[in-house]
Formats: sequence, structure tokens, C-alpha cells
Amino acid sequence: MNMKVNPTVTVIITSQNHEKFVGEAIQSVLDQTFQDFEIIIVDDCSSDTSWEIIKSFKDERVRAFRNAQQMRGAIGINESIAYRANGKYIAIHHSDDIFLPDKLEKQVRFLDSHHDVGAVFGYAEIIDEEGKPFAEKENFYFSIFKQPNRSRHEWLRHFFYHGNCLCHPSVMVRKVCYSAVGLYDRRFGQIPDLDMWVRICLNYSVHIIQEPLIKFRLLSNDANSSSVKPEMQIRIVFEMGKMLNHYLSIEQFDELLKIFPEASKFGEDIEDELIPYVVAMLALDSPVFHSVHDCFGINALFSLLQDNITAQKLKDRFGFDYVDFVRLTGSQDVFNIVAVNRLSIDIQQLGLQLLEVKRPGSIVFVQVKDLQESIIRKVTASVRRLLDFVILKRPLE
Repeated sequence: MNMKVNPTVTVIITSQNHEKFVGEAIQSVLDQTFQDFEIIIVDDCSSDTSWEIIKSFKDERVRAFRNAQQMRGAIGINESIAYRANGKYIAIHHSDDIFLPDKLEKQVRFLDSHHDVGAVFGYAEIIDEEGKPFAEKENFYFSIFKQPNRSRHEWLRHFFYHGNCLCHPSVMVRKVCYSAVGLYDRRFGQIPDLDMWVRICLNYSVHIIQEPLIKFRLLSNDANSSSVKPEMQIRIVFEMGKMLNHYLSIEQFDELLKIFPEASKFGEDIEDELIPYVVAMLALDSPVFHSVHDCFGINALFSLLQDNITAQKLKDRFGFDYVDFVRLTGSQDVFNIVAVNRLSIDIQQLGLQLLEVKRPGSIVFVQVKDLQESIIRKVTASVRRLLDFVILKRPLE
């Protein structure tokens, strides 16, 4: 098919070491019911045969680029949006996932008729490495993407307290949105998508088409970028704290009240420069992500108090000053120092108790030994009676 100069959709596929899946991922785009698109593939220095498979596709709408060294997916997406994409809509795709046949058609139709919406998502069918329906209902990903539609203010509230639940490879975004809010922050290794959703919702509405539009694959070796590994959990906590900084950019108190109605308890007509104080206090009161929100809240207050004029306004309006802040930093254990110390003491005590149990002559040691001997005697007697019954046909007592 001939390449159109300005297609409606640019599909950006990120690829790395998915030789088993990348061909199917590309073909799922080529098989779409909506055909006015281009495909940009960025291979992040795959060490398997992914690149050879990518280059085997000869459709003129497919353009492939290969990084000279590993750079992570967000950088490739950014370069493609900024310098390569010709479509007015951008669809993100991953090399181990699959587009359902009418994904692009449904999302283009929606964006064409809803000009206030900046990004449209969809549900995802969760599949395993072999492409079969994923059946582990207790798994985090089993139903996380099945979300109701919310206003942009409701989404901002959800992201603040609960994090991400929107499926990145299901999204289609207006290219002008990236021009308005910026590209993906390449400093984020784990949640660049959540960081983007917050920035988009600060400016645009989003919508979920409430039916599956993609097949989202969970790999058996936890090789997904979003799988829950210790290093990823650590990274998420750090990046969540940085993502929350976007809420400090809210400039109007009325806007803040639409996201956090409970902020009304701080009063009416809060001055613009004092809005970060309200956001910080809301974070400190958060019932979830305690360490993330506490650290974010304290850092926000620390920055506010740096300016003498703002510090005086905080004292006049809220009765909060440096003394209160110092008291706060001593009460909010953001690094769980007290909890870790208590746990260390508990472990030491358990270790001493275990040594006492193992020490010959100790009361517990003698009790355990007596119990073992009693059990052995009872079991031996039972076995003998059973043998008597089997061999000698004596009745069991």
C-alpha cells in the first residue's frame, strides 16, 4: 500500500527482545479495519532476532529505527513523536501486545467526534505468554484496566491517591496534546505513562472505550516493564513522589476544590501561592502510599518556608510556622526508621528464643524432646497393632 504523506494515525511500536511476539504485534496493526495509518518501530538494541523480523515487513507504511545502544522505550517514543510522526493521532503499541482488529477505527471515530478529549483508552484482554486468556484472578493485572469513566478532576484525584490504572498500549493521544504538555519524561523508568496522564488531565479530558481494544501480554518470567520486582517497587515509590509535584502547579483554588473537595476545610479564597500548602497537607493526611505522600508533603512545605514572605502568609492564614514544621519532620517517619528498628529488635529477640529452644537442658528443649518421644511411642504402637491385624488377623483395639 502506498504511503500517505499525512496519515490520520501514527502507531509507535517499542521493541526489545520480543522475537516471539513482535511479528504478531506488527501484523495486528496492518490488519486493522481502519487503514489510514503509519507505523514507526523503535527497536531498543535487541540481542535476539527481533530486528530481522521487523525488517522483514515490506509495507511502505512501516518505518523502522534501531538504537545503537539501549535507551529505554520512553526516549524512542519521544523521538518518534517529535521528529518522525506525521499523524494527528498517536497510538502507542508494545512489541509483546496485540491490537484487536477495530481498535484504531473505534478510537479515531471517538476523537473525531469529541474534540474536548485529549486521549482515549480502552480495556485490555489479559493473555499469558502463549497468547491464552490469563486466568489468575488474584493477579494485579487481571482487572486493573477495567475502570469506569471519570471527569479529568476525578482522574487527577485517583492518580494522586491510587496511582495508575490506565493501559498505556491501549491509548491514542492527539499529537497537539504532546505539544501542550510535553513529551514523556525520560527520567522516569517505571511510570512515565502515569506522569503523562497527570499532565494531560491537568489540561484535557480523557475517555475509556469500555470494551477490549488490545491483548495485553503477561510474560511468565516477569519480563514486562511493569512486572513487580523489588527494584521496580523501589523505583515506583521514588517516581510517585516526583510525579506528585505536578499537583503543586495548580494555580486556582476553585480548580483544586474540583479535585479535592475536602480542601474546603482550609478556608475559602486561598491565595494562589498558598495552594501548595493545601496540597502538601492533603498528602500528609493520605490514607495510602504513606511514605510517598509524607515525603512529598514535607518537601513541599520545606520549599514553601524558604521564602520569608510566603512563610509569614502561612503563619497568618493557617497558623503554621517553622516550629510546626520542625515538629512535623520529627513525627513523620518517612523512611520507616522507627519501624525498622523495632523489627530489628523483634528479630533479635526471636533469635535468642530460638537459641534457647535448641539449647540442651532448657525447659523448652526437654518439653519438645518428651513430646517427640511420646509421638514416636504412640505411632509405633499403632503400627504394631496394624501389622498384627494384617498379618495375624488380630482385632484392632
